[in-house]
Amino acid sequence: MLQRNIQWEVGAYTMTAAKRDKPWLIRTYAGHSTAAKSNELYRTNLARGQTGLSVAFDLPTQTGYDSDHPLAKGEVGKVGVPICHLGDMRTLFDGIPLDRMNTSMTINAPAAWLLSLYISTAEAQGVERAKLQGTTQNDIIKEYLSRGTYIFPPEPSLRLTADTIGFTYREVPKWNPMNVCSYHLQEAGATPMQELAFALANAIAVLDAVRSRGQVPEADFPQVVGRISFFVNAGIRFITEICKMRAFAELWDELTRTRYGVADAKQRLFRYGVQVNSLGLTEQQPENNVYRILLEMLAVVMSKNARARSVQLPAWNEALGLPRPWDQQWSLRLQQIVAFETDLLEYADIFDGSIEIAKKVESLKQEALAEMQRIADLGGAVAAIESAYMKQRLVESNLKRLAAIEAGEQTVVGVNAFTEGDPSPLSAGEGAILTVDASVERDQIERLNAWRAARDGGAVKTALAELAAAAKEDRNVMPASIACAQAGVTTGEWTQTLREVFGEYRAPTGVARAAGVSDTRLDAARREVETVSRRLGRRIKILVGKPGLDGHSNGAEQIAVRARDCGMEVVYEGIRLTPERIVNAALEESVHVVGLSILSGGHVSLVNDVLEGMRLAGIGDVPVVVGGIIPPADAEALIAAGVARVYTPKDFDLTQIMRDIVAVVDGAWKEAA
Repeated sequence: MLQRNIQWEVGAYTMTAAKRDKPWLIRTYAGHSTAAKSNELYRTNLARGQTGLSVAFDLPTQTGYDSDHPLAKGEVGKVGVPICHLGDMRTLFDGIPLDRMNTSMTINAPAAWLLSLYISTAEAQGVERAKLQGTTQNDIIKEYLSRGTYIFPPEPSLRLTADTIGFTYREVPKWNPMNVCSYHLQEAGATPMQELAFALANAIAVLDAVRSRGQVPEADFPQVVGRISFFVNAGIRFITEICKMRAFAELWDELTRTRYGVADAKQRLFRYGVQVNSLGLTEQQPENNVYRILLEMLAVVMSKNARARSVQLPAWNEALGLPRPWDQQWSLRLQQIVAFETDLLEYADIFDGSIEIAKKVESLKQEALAEMQRIADLGGAVAAIESAYMKQRLVESNLKRLAAIEAGEQTVVGVNAFTEGDPSPLSAGEGAILTVDASVERDQIERLNAWRAARDGGAVKTALAELAAAAKEDRNVMPASIACAQAGVTTGEWTQTLREVFGEYRAPTGVARAAGVSDTRLDAARREVETVSRRLGRRIKILVGKPGLDGHSNGAEQIAVRARDCGMEVVYEGIRLTPERIVNAALEESVHVVGLSILSGGHVSLVNDVLEGMRLAGIGDVPVVVGGIIPPADAEALIAAGVARVYTPKDFDLTQIMRDIVAVVDGAWKEAA
């Protein structure tokens, strides 16, 4: 049934009028709970007309941990599917013909490993690796700036990306071994100019690393350049976004021609996929998000000369929690209406010759080139990461964006304007969002233990030894990684082997030197901080912590900087902290309040672990506030457990949050007195 549906969809494209362009690949970004549940979801979406798969992995998988690792607690299956070994990957794609699929995998630090599992799964189906089509995101540089799912230091991380590229151009020639990913840069606050500059600087760093590895003959280098793709974001200012995409195409053509000497215009094409902006989705009046998603999608499909090769859309309710299959179906239908009911694909580029478009494109290009030169002057993208330059710039841009919303200078319908309205019936009632049962983690660990018990331990040991040798001897790690996959090695074992060779890394936060914003309302907050600080006998000290594996640090960074600007003393150590480390920091720093930021869905278990740890450490009277994508029922449970305040995306006024926190600290002091 699945195969017939896929054939029908392919046939539907060929039956369209000859003058119509072929639509972009239509995807939904999906994966949750277990490999079996995700496989069921993929089959359903393919039957409904989706034409490519886009796999979301859970945070333990993205950061190279098995599901039973202590840091994985509360995170298994929450924001994606857990893949611990070849058995999980086979289950994920069971019954899905990989020789006819175009599969995108949002995976970065362990991309070489997940691609090895995918190749091994395909070969078990009888599919030659040369026939595989798809993409591994594999942009590790942006992980240090936005999502935080990096593992190793920048240099060995770039080496792994270069190894993947050097391997695939020979062995898997239809594969895109890397998406240069500006999507998450915009989610972290990047302006259109910064998206252009930072993404292209990242691409330069990667291509230069591939060239320096010496695995690709110079004559073949244009083939490598031709397989590099991009994954971008599109915001609500869709005229600017259209111009950004046209600027991307022109800059990439110029860069690949002048820096890398690519003569074939086809190999210089700017090929990109897109997911439109999730940062702008609102918890208030969430039904309005459907219109935002449509407008943002138009930015990447209207201009034929800069049209996306694939599109995946978020669901309207992702600011509330995990979307259900029906919510994803709605996003799928939106794409299909634009592709098949409108006349969009019947015309040449409708923006060619527009004076306004040309002016904006040229302005963006010149601004981006100037920023790229600043990065080059610092020594390139890696140096700009290690010096915190790029991270600091993103933190500052996001500060300005949020300040504009708070001040009403940037209108967000339903948030700071037109806020009166009826409650949405779409988001009401039980089952309005998808929830992942706590049993998922337990069952996944049981399957993992069974896998370990059934495999050949000697073969695993031999495969891991060869992986370590390849890493130490500066050989391409892909052949050894594929051998590891076939021997039954787990994700955690593969990563730990390379951790022992390459070491681990903690990226700069960009908070310490980020310039704050000017807001007259800060004066009242500063006065309140001073008043309560005098009562306490010292300045209010807040610990901002991110427990678990969630690397989306934007909210935590904004809270840390605003607290500093209000006059508080701030302790912020970055991402991926265990509850034990947060408790120890709260104890050692003698903080007055602990703020926890969690966007992965693991808030209940992680917050309870922190609360319990604080009680055992004798600091249970220190108030805890929590922020994240937290459903109302979970918020009530956290309050009942002892959390002082819960903040969700609807609480956009950071200055008011600061005043609330000061009141919480003051109340705790008075109660103790």
